[in-house]
Amino acid sequence: MDQKITIPLTNQISEIERVSDIVNQIGGQHDLSGEVLFAMNLALEEILINVIKHGYKDDNEHEIIVRLSLENGELTAEVEDDGIAFNPLDAPTPDINAPLEERPIGGLGIHLTRTMMDRTEYRREDNRNILTVSKKTV
Repeated sequence: MDQKITIPLTNQISEIERVSDIVNQIGGQHDLSGEVLFAMNLALEEILINVIKHGYKDDNEHEIIVRLSLENGELTAEVEDDGIAFNPLDAPTPDINAPLEERPIGGLGIHLTRTMMDRTEYRREDNRNILTVSKKTV
């Protein structure tokens, strides 16, 4: 059974838990594995934290839209925001073999997202960032 849901959020860290709850509900309804749910929740947490903390030049409230879909054996999340243009897929891959004290701060969340997801895509459309991540469920 396929499913689509749109979740409007504000740029508040507390909103991330609500998204995670919905991902887990979809997982329960469709008997998705814990591995798939963990990967999607981690990716969404990293993406949303980056948007909320680094995406805006002001302290105003902004809308972030998360679209979840389960179709053709793939769980997909599309995150749309009106923040500063930023393609996280252009971020350099961190050297995870370097000693901790030599690693720069940041970048690990995007790296985890790219490696845990089966597909990641970014586009800028109508002054909005749209990042799509997908995980195969079978």
